[in-house]
Amino acid sequence: MSSDHSAAEAAPNASPKPDSSAWAMLVCLLTGFALSQAFRTVTSIIADGLRTDFGLSAQSLGSFAGLFALSFGVAQLLMGIGMDIYGLRRTVLLAFPLSIAGAALSALAPSYSWLMLGQLLIGVGCSPAFLASTMFIARHFPADKFAYLSGIGLGLGGLGLLFTGTPMAWLVQHMGWRAGFALLAVLSVLSWLLIFFKVHEPALAGDSQPKPGFMQALQGFGSLLLLPHTWGIVLLGMVSYASFLTVRGLWLSPMLMDRYQFSLVTTGNVALACSVISLFVPSMFGRLDPGPARRRQRIARFALLMATVFVALALLHQSVGSVLLLLVMSVLSGYGTLIYADVRSSYPPATTGRALSIFTMAMFLGAALMQWLSGLVAGVAERQNADIYQAVMLMIAAMLGSGVLAYQLIKPSPLLHKASN
Repeated sequence: MSSDHSAAEAAPNASPKPDSSAWAMLVCLLTGFALSQAFRTVTSIIADGLRTDFGLSAQSLGSFAGLFALSFGVAQLLMGIGMDIYGLRRTVLLAFPLSIAGAALSALAPSYSWLMLGQLLIGVGCSPAFLASTMFIARHFPADKFAYLSGIGLGLGGLGLLFTGTPMAWLVQHMGWRAGFALLAVLSVLSWLLIFFKVHEPALAGDSQPKPGFMQALQGFGSLLLLPHTWGIVLLGMVSYASFLTVRGLWLSPMLMDRYQFSLVTTGNVALACSVISLFVPSMFGRLDPGPARRRQRIARFALLMATVFVALALLHQSVGSVLLLLVMSVLSGYGTLIYADVRSSYPPATTGRALSIFTMAMFLGAALMQWLSGLVAGVAERQNADIYQAVMLMIAAMLGSGVLAYQLIKPSPLLHKASN
């Protein structure tokens, strides 16, 4: 990747003060992210219908949910390179139709295999959504507002989580899970049209620089993986977001229905409450950002507290207490905003875009791994006549604790030491 071009595209310090058009374009990009949030969490609401129609085991359900995150995560590298070469708008517009096709295919799927193909297409199509939003913020908004604005972006994207709460539960209960995918396909078309007509990136100094070739851009990504501190961030990134997503997007509804005999709409209400919280907590954590010098310790403490909540959820068998723990988990999920800020502070401006792309890829590959493993663990527990939800929650807590340990043991970026002096 050309260093001149990368610096121009990712250096937020060089960005002019954003006007109303930049805000409007960011909101349009975030509609795609909101839909990707809906797609990645819809499994929790449609799980019972899928098990009934296709006879899915807990392991197959975990594989289905994990395939979205796997395809989403693997595609991040290609999307990051695409944005370097072709720009944010063109990359999103070329990829997102795959989500539309995948949602339509899922709505019509005659078998589990076709459903998995639809999930694969949806994951690849949604893959540039949040990365495009964060890179737009990095390029066109002030650097000192990055954590706060990323938090707002995560919050607005949480509107997709609202949709897969009570509204989707009501729709699925009355019209079936296929209607849910059909509606998501229609909404995806509307989002694509909004981005096509409204998003036109403001020009930046240096945009006239030659664009990097594919291999040059790929080497730029590879160079970051040779930095030790990248792996500390990656290993935590693989389990931090995945832990909340695995519960909210896969096990929340089945757990409440199986353990406490909640109805589908009641579990949707719980999911809705979790989603409402997730709208506001990212920006709250962004405002509470202590800065580069103290941020890492705060991240580690929040992650360990989240792991403790998972242990409590595994051991507690009481409906009200479990719902309260899920709400606490939703509040704590906002600490992910601080990790994004840590990524932003750990690399020079010329590599910010690449670093964000690698971190986002790690997040979703981790989510794929955790969701697949959770299905595997649930399957083993099911065969042993053990509590599958207890086994899954303890597994998530252990993975989260391991990620925090790696994050603390691997030496951080030298740039953070400079910031603290």
